[in-house]
Amino acid sequence: MRQHSITFGFEARYFQLGEITDSTREIIFVLHGYGQQAKYFIRKFNSISTAETCIIAPEGLNRFYTEGFSGRVGATWMTKEDRLTDIKNYITYLNAIYDQLLPAGNGNIKISIIGFSQGAATASRWAADEHVPFHRLILWAGIFPPDMDIENATDKLRGKSIYYVYGTDDPFLTKETLIEMKQLSGKLRVKPVNLIFEGKHDIDEGPLKKIFMND
Repeated sequence: MRQHSITFGFEARYFQLGEITDSTREIIFVLHGYGQQAKYFIRKFNSISTAETCIIAPEGLNRFYTEGFSGRVGATWMTKEDRLTDIKNYITYLNAIYDQLLPAGNGNIKISIIGFSQGAATASRWAADEHVPFHRLILWAGIFPPDMDIENATDKLRGKSIYYVYGTDDPFLTKETLIEMKQLSGKLRVKPVNLIFEGKHDIDEGPLKKIFMND
C-alpha cells in the first residue's frame, strides 16, 4: 500500500461581525476551540464590537457529531491523523480569508489574533507563518504548541504584543500546563501579559474589554 496526496479546490465558511470600511481601525480574528462552531463562538465577542472594529471567526475544516451519529455538530482544526496536512490546510485557509478581506493590505488597520483552547495552537502557527502582519496575539485558555519551530517563531513574534488569558478554575490548564507555558515563553523570548479571571474554560468579558476597549 502507498499513500498519495492530491491538491484540489475547497470551499469553507467563516463568520463576520461588523464591516470593513474606511473607518475600520482593527480586525480581530477569533479562532474557536475543539468541538465548537464559529457562528456561535463569534457571539462571545459582541462586547468589543464597535463601528471601528471587524471581528472574523474562521472555522475548523473538520466537522463531526459531538455525541453519537446525529445532533450537535462541532469542528476541529486538526487531529493526530495526518496532522501536518491539517496544519498546512488550515494555514492556507486562514491566509485566503485574510487575502480576501484585505487584498492589497492596509497598514492603517491593526490585526489581532485570538486563539481559544485548541485554537491557541492554530493561532500560534498562523502567526508564525508571517503571512498576516498582526500586532497582537492572544492565547486564551491555551498555549504555544510545543512542536513549533522555535527559531522561526521567535523571529516572527519579536516586537509583538502577546497575551495569556485564562480562568482560575479552568480544568484544562493544569499546574504542569502553566509551567510548560512559562518554559515555552522563555524559549520564544516573549514576555506575555498575563490576564487571569475568576472562571472556567470560557471567554470572559472582563479581560476582553481590558485588552480592546482600553487600547
